[in-house]
Amino acid sequence: MNPETHLALHRMRAAELGAEAEAYRLASEARQPHGLRTRLGWTLVEVGLRLATPKPALAPSPSS
Repeated sequence: MNPETHLALHRMRAAELGAEAEAYRLASEARQPHGLRTRLGWTLVEVGLRLATPKPALAPSPSS
């Protein structure tokens, strides 16, 4: 393949990938942040695990 043709194809593909990456970046910025939803979800998981885990038995206190 002619080096000039190869370079032209490479530049076209690089421009396509750059445009695709820019479109993906803009789309990801437009999405609503899920930070609160994620934190709430993990908090609910933690609470559920605390409720489901049995508490260790307390050692009997010595009688005097």
